[in-house]
Amino acid sequence: MKNTATEKLINATKKLECFLADTDELIKEAQALRYRVFGREMGAKLKTEAEGLDYDEVDSYCDHLVVYDNINKKIVGYTRLLNQDQAKSLGRYYSQDEFDMTPILALPGRFLEVGRTCVDPDYRGGAVLTTLWSSLVQYALEGQYNYLIGCASITPGPSGYAIDAVFRNIDEKNIATTDIQVTPRIKVPAELRCLRDESGIPPLLKAYLRFGALICGEPYWDEDFNCMDLFVLLPLDQLKERYSKHYMKGYQANNEIETAASL
Repeated sequence: MKNTATEKLINATKKLECFLADTDELIKEAQALRYRVFGREMGAKLKTEAEGLDYDEVDSYCDHLVVYDNINKKIVGYTRLLNQDQAKSLGRYYSQDEFDMTPILALPGRFLEVGRTCVDPDYRGGAVLTTLWSSLVQYALEGQYNYLIGCASITPGPSGYAIDAVFRNIDEKNIATTDIQVTPRIKVPAELRCLRDESGIPPLLKAYLRFGALICGEPYWDEDFNCMDLFVLLPLDQLKERYSKHYMKGYQANNEIETAASL
């Protein structure tokens, strides 16, 4: 009992673990978290609401990256990964349901789509998102992907969607050039637009922007999920260049350990 403080410190460092869910039980738990965030919190109209889960046909093709709280024994963070080979088997990327991605898919290189990212409301504040992002970067590096792609969602404020205000809050360097902009299949209706920014830039989108992500054109209106989606393109070469010391340290250390173990 003398080392209570030390034990707490050790437990804190091991509290969160990030890995690919590899059982039906874990995947269902992740889908339940998605339901609580998107269905209950955001008010999304989900076809699977009666089951208390959020899933669709894309799920069975994806890898499911989860952040697990080892102390409270539950999933507290999640993102869905659809890599290029999986998208080929599915026949599309999920984002293609929302955008004409022709200019993006013409780029040379390999794509990894990120989606359905969410964090348990009791765990928001940075640690879970940082843990999730670090493992996502490692997954992308190991798969030798060139780009992360996906949709960043922004919920409306009481007055509606402040699209112009959102774009004013995004640095010019984070706006894609016209040759790689996508076209939304459904634009935000004019009557739902407003001038006052009541929602701000969500933490996940802020993180993407800090890492050098590009916003590729006007948003898609997702009526079912009660949000507008911005298409995000993140070149991984740029990410490695700017954040190698911070995020790649663990990746390089793991490689060194694996190499030593194989000798």
